[in-house]
Amino acid sequence: MGVKGRAAFAIIFIIVFLCSLWLYGGLEPWDYCLKVYIQDEQSVSLYGNNVSEDDMAPLGFCPGQRFQVGVLLMHLQAAPLSTDDVLLEPYLASWDELIKFMDSLGPLVGFISQEIEAKTSIIRDLAQKEAELKGQAQDKEATAEEQVSGTSILKDEPPHPSAGVMGRAYTSVRSMIKAELAQGLVDFTQPQASGCRTLLRLHRALLWLQLFLHSLAEDGRAQSPSELCRNAYRVTLAQHHTWWVRKAAELAFVAMPDRAFFYRLVCVDTQKEAAVVLNHVVRAIQKVYNQTQMALEEHGMLELP
Repeated sequence: MGVKGRAAFAIIFIIVFLCSLWLYGGLEPWDYCLKVYIQDEQSVSLYGNNVSEDDMAPLGFCPGQRFQVGVLLMHLQAAPLSTDDVLLEPYLASWDELIKFMDSLGPLVGFISQEIEAKTSIIRDLAQKEAELKGQAQDKEATAEEQVSGTSILKDEPPHPSAGVMGRAYTSVRSMIKAELAQGLVDFTQPQASGCRTLLRLHRALLWLQLFLHSLAEDGRAQSPSELCRNAYRVTLAQHHTWWVRKAAELAFVAMPDRAFFYRLVCVDTQKEAAVVLNHVVRAIQKVYNQTQMALEEHGMLELP
């Protein structure tokens, strides 16, 4: 392998390594100095004023691709609970579609999606474990009651209904926060694995994607998707990253597909049609983001180590 070949390999290795640190929290903490972009809807408009809800046609299935913008929108709209909470099951399902979206953008951006998928699995595993423990506790209680009453346990009894579903403690963002605080699972001084800490990392990544999709909808053809993604990164995550990570991220964005690819990805033909679809998605993300932000902020969890 020549000098140029070794240099290219080294650059790719650095990008992959730093991207993994980016999402695993091994870099400088994200202070969220730009949370006003989302919290205060009057400070910045994340969707065009010339696009109304009535302009949105029902989204159908896009053949020949894994990512389905209609499925993403369905999960996003199902996630908000009341005005200050978010259901975790549709929230994580939304991330499943966003992961497919990132996978379609190329191997370097797709590598980031693998890190995000690992984080969604952490919360799902915690929920599954909680559901199983709850089911076991209820089975023990039922057994004790049957022994006292003298009745027998039916061997062919179906599995406990809580098995294989999201545990009650992990039904929503606020229920998870309440349960993990009560169990002492959240450490505010040093890194400790928990659903809350993992959610914060997903929450931070959502801001970057939201601003990128917003810029794709509003920019027209003035800038390439690569430039738009880099700009969204610079005003959000780059504020909290080292020089090496910033350069690695921007190198990864260079390989991003052109605008026509994004049209096909959301099954439209023009920028005007894309703006309608993307603005609708951005509005749905904004609501989920705002309500998650509210819950985390109320409990002082925006800077968990």
